[in-house]
Amino acid sequence: MKVLIIEDEKPAARRLNRMLAALDIPVQEMLHSVEEAINWFQNNEHPDLIFLDIQLSDGLSFEIFEEVPVKSAIIFTTAYDEYALKAFKLNSIDYLLKPIDEDELKVAVDKFKEQQPKQTDLRVDIDEIRKLLINPIDRKFKKRFTIKVGQHLKIIHTDEIECFYSENKATYIHTNANRNYLIDHSLEHWQDQLDPEHFYRVNRTFVVHINAIKDIVSYTNSRLQLKLDSFKEQEIIVSRERVKDFKKWID
Repeated sequence: MKVLIIEDEKPAARRLNRMLAALDIPVQEMLHSVEEAINWFQNNEHPDLIFLDIQLSDGLSFEIFEEVPVKSAIIFTTAYDEYALKAFKLNSIDYLLKPIDEDELKVAVDKFKEQQPKQTDLRVDIDEIRKLLINPIDRKFKKRFTIKVGQHLKIIHTDEIECFYSENKATYIHTNANRNYLIDHSLEHWQDQLDPEHFYRVNRTFVVHINAIKDIVSYTNSRLQLKLDSFKEQEIIVSRERVKDFKKWID
């Protein structure tokens, strides 16, 4: 049995590796980011089973499956609350809530073994789980940000924001008053706290507000370029794998 761990927290990955070794299950590889996983899948035979964390250092793990069609069973390892975990039960072997319990790990592995040699194409399943995670029922989304400006605190409401963007490992808000403000945490941290009716992540660098989009222009390689009301610092390109969903979002 070929097993892969995709987990950005290296101590957690090593602990899971040791727990699997105790069950006589050798791990083929441990990967720690979306980019690393995509490169690995493009150049290696896919494993029988993946232990998959949701939130990786450079994005949501679902982005892996947008780039590479993977036919492997998945056991999720996650810190998500119970309301989101219901989705996991429908379309994956199992889920393990961190910190992982040894007995629960053994149950999940036994469940996988019982389902062999069945193979499942997880591309559609991942999309369905992703929708439930990003837009669960009764989810409360962030309405405002408090930004420190010198000795002052400034309140910025989400309807004042044109976009969020990352640059040089920092994250910024750009407002409709044509101002940029540095904020804590990454785009990945904030993405799921924003109302998906108003905000959409068009690529790894930008999350845009629908009301800020002034123009949409066809771009090379079946991509789209967005023109916002005031943001001019960089080109904003909808990545090719997101174009279809972006069109549904603006419809």
